[in-house]
Amino acid sequence: MKVFRVEGTLVATARIGNLDRHRLLVVQERGSSSKQVAVDPVGCKPGDWVIAVGSSAARDAAGSKEYPSDLTIVGIIDYWDDEHPSGQASARGSGGGAKG
Repeated sequence: MKVFRVEGTLVATARIGNLDRHRLLVVQERGSSSKQVAVDPVGCKPGDWVIAVGSSAARDAAGSKEYPSDLTIVGIIDYWDDEHPSGQASARGSGGGAKG
C-alpha cells in the first residue's frame, strides 16, 4: 500500500466497458512529482489523502480479477502520525484530515 493525495477527477468519455463501474482520479504519491490514475470505489474528493494498492490487489479491490486496474484506492486517511527526521512525532491534528 502507498499514500497518495487526490488531485482531481479524470474524465475519459471513450473507455472500455469494464471501466464504467468506478470513477477515475488523478493522484500523486507522497514525496513524488509524478501523477497516476487510480480507480475510486470509496468516494474520494480532491485534496483527500488516501491509501491505494497496486497490481493484482488493485483488481481485487476494484471488485474483480478481470477489472483493468493497476492502482485502486482502498481507504481515505483521516489522520497519521508523521515522523520528523529527528525521530520526534509531530503534534496531533484535530479531525482535519491527514498532514503531508
